[in-house]
This record gives sequence, C-alpha cells and structure tokens, in this order.
Amino acid sequence: MRKLFLSALALSAVSLTASAQKDVKLFDGKTTTGWHVYNKTGAGSWSVVDGALQLDPTSHDAADLLTDGEYENFELTIDWKIAEGGNSGIIFGVHEDPALGATYLTGIEMQVLDNVKAEDNKNPTHLAGSLYDMKAAPATAAKPAGQWNKVKLRKENGHLTFWLNGVETVNVQMGSPEWNEMLNKSKFKDWKDFAKYPKGHIALQGHGAVVSYKNIKIKQL
Repeated sequence: MRKLFLSALALSAVSLTASAQKDVKLFDGKTTTGWHVYNKTGAGSWSVVDGALQLDPTSHDAADLLTDGEYENFELTIDWKIAEGGNSGIIFGVHEDPALGATYLTGIEMQVLDNVKAEDNKNPTHLAGSLYDMKAAPATAAKPAGQWNKVKLRKENGHLTFWLNGVETVNVQMGSPEWNEMLNKSKFKDWKDFAKYPKGHIALQGHGAVVSYKNIKIKQL
C-alpha cells in the first residue's frame, strides 16, 4: 500500500510539472482580461484592435500595461509591431508599488523599436531585441516598422535569453561578472530597485507610439 501511495504521489508530481510547463495564453485576442495599467485598474489607453493589444498614444492615459499575474521562471512568446519612428518595450520583473512611478524602475526591458527612424536608435544597446541599455542586439534582427516581429524571452533562475525573429540577441546570467559589468556601465547603475525582484509582472510599454502585441503566451518553468 505504501508503494502504491508513493507511486501515486510521484505521478501527481509529474502531472503538476507537466501542467506548469504548458503554454498558457496571457491574451485571449478579444478582451483586455488579465491586464491592467500600472498602479491602476482597467486597460487605460490600450484596447483590442484586429486581435492585438494596441496602444492609443494620443490618450491621456498612455501608460504601461501589466499582466495581472506575477512570474519568476518562464518562457514568454509574443509578437509585436510598431509604427514608424516608434519606441516601446517588453519589461519583466516589474514590482507594482504606488511609491514607484514607473515599471522600468524595477523591471528589465527587452527593447521594441523602429531601428531606422526612432530617435532612440543611436545607442546599439537601445536597438530592438536588446537588453535595454545593457547589451546590444544585432541591428539586422528586427523587421521594419509596420511588420510583425516574433519574440521568445526566457528567464530561468536568473539566466536571461532573448530571441528576436529566431536570432539569439541576449544570453547572460544575472549577478555574473558580465552582468555586473554591463550594469555598472548603464543608466541603472545607481537605481536601487532595478532588477531586484525575482518575481514580478510583465509589462508592455506605452512610449508615445502606436504599438501592437499579439500571440502572447507564457510557459512557467
């Protein structure tokens, strides 16, 4: 009987592990359910347009949109498309707190950008697919403004790997000498809350341009 009980527990553990590793939709393609504006309720200036979450930058509330849930070890897949000259980002590890005025004060960003016409295209670490202000992505990894780009973003025990359109753009361990060197050369050097929360929300940045996100799925690791 004891062996049967232990076997049942083992099977249950395997089942839970397999369940945790399934892709889960974070966006149903129809509603903003499961999302809210940073430090507020509701979706603000974000709405569903042609099956994608889209920002209206002319709105008075063009803030970042967050997942309701928080995540620590995960693989995120998402498609994005940005208007000509546009700037946005996928920010993760976001700690939501009224004392903190923005998602980027705590969260780590994978840059979303029109590499050709955006004003922020002068620094290689600000190009699309980069670990923003820390590690540059190849300029050729991104598709032009108005076209869909595919992202895979993996965070496992502090190891970050980014892919943009199938090209690996970032591979680094948080807390490693390489990470610390990049951090000390970045604008985040003296930001006391930056990258300090292993578990946090995932945010889509509102940054003054029409940007769309779809096919948003997560697999918890």
